[in-house]
Amino acid sequence: MFHGFQFVKMSSRKSKSNNLIHAEYLSQVQRILRERFCHKSPHSNLFGVQVQYKHLIELLKRTAIHGESNSVLIIGPRGSGKTTLINHALKELMEVEEVSENVLQVHLNGLLQINDKIALKEITRQLNLENVVGDKVFGSFAENLSFLLEALKKGDRSNSCPVIFILDEFDLFAHHKNQTLLYNLFDISQSAQTPLAVIGLTCRLDILELLEKRVKSRFSHRQIHLMNSFGFPQYLKIFKEQLSLPAEFPDKIFTERWNENVQGLTEDRSVREVLQKHFNVNKNLRSLHMLLMLALNRVTTSHPFMTAADLMEANQLCSMDSKANIVHGLSVLEICLIIAMKHLNDIYEEEPFNFQMVYNEFQKFVQRKAHSVYNFEKHVVMKAFEHLQQLELIRPVERTSVNTQREYQLMKLLLDNTQIMNALQKYPNCPTDVRQWATSSLSWL
Repeated sequence: MFHGFQFVKMSSRKSKSNNLIHAEYLSQVQRILRERFCHKSPHSNLFGVQVQYKHLIELLKRTAIHGESNSVLIIGPRGSGKTTLINHALKELMEVEEVSENVLQVHLNGLLQINDKIALKEITRQLNLENVVGDKVFGSFAENLSFLLEALKKGDRSNSCPVIFILDEFDLFAHHKNQTLLYNLFDISQSAQTPLAVIGLTCRLDILELLEKRVKSRFSHRQIHLMNSFGFPQYLKIFKEQLSLPAEFPDKIFTERWNENVQGLTEDRSVREVLQKHFNVNKNLRSLHMLLMLALNRVTTSHPFMTAADLMEANQLCSMDSKANIVHGLSVLEICLIIAMKHLNDIYEEEPFNFQMVYNEFQKFVQRKAHSVYNFEKHVVMKAFEHLQQLELIRPVERTSVNTQREYQLMKLLLDNTQIMNALQKYPNCPTDVRQWATSSLSWL
């Protein structure tokens, strides 16, 4: 009896320690994958941009090793991997011993450095020049600029540290007054002074049109274009690689089981359908990471491996209709008005309507179903109608004139029939009569 009790006690202790190990591994899985999805970790693989990567790394090495100044623009839509590309290139560059100690990096972002004065302060901070001449560095804009340019221009190719400038949201720098910063950076990169590489990241294809003539003439006109040109088979491969655990993960058995599960997911028909739908809408990796992040949130100790159901749920969250979600929060009266508008659209073939027409339609319904729907006063119905306008579910066809009465102002419904019907299916405690009215044909009119 005692031995039996001791055995139960030991086995429960053992299972408890197994659960702890399991939880520890899962938290590591979450950390590794989240870092991969969120921070564009330079340890992850590049997909379909090998040619562009080779071009960029050669250009950076020419600046860092041979002291040759360069300028280049990386152009591509949002989510195409511009930041990932430059992060990979810088990581590889910094692994070269002679480079890592000598090269200086300056990272600027057009959303943060909104004018040249802020940008110059940030450059002096990142180059550790704040204390070189005391407070003078942070004097006037002219002093700041002349000091920085003097510091850069004094150098030459053989003695100076190469400086790599990375300008994210490059197009916003082009809107700075007189484009002074861009002009001076490109000017230095064209002359035999401090070795300088200026790398601009932008999603605007017409970026050269934004540059002034004097700035454009000093730019090398090198451009690297990134387009998501891969097909669905490659997209599936990316999905598998993004979810797989690295070989250096501490527990080999867990890694094997996790990666086998991921392989199973890529072969699952329902998962392929979800991914195909996602790929057809938006094939950039940022939206794929969003989908995988939502699915990863459902992984717990009691549910340690991702399933097809998790991905389907995540896809529903990603493709959720914001307007249909607003409908879920409406009152029954507001729902009734939307259904009345739906019927008016069906009768008059999408022609604009006014409040009076909607009110008459609602009155017909109330008279037929007086036992189940409360008959609201007209001013209350008008208030509900105005609330729908505030929520932007309906909008006026033309600008409101002073003479037009509110009841007769022409409106257009911004929801289609499918959205209305889907929202009604999910609407909590929707009266049966109201639901039937929405689905009814026009024969009773």
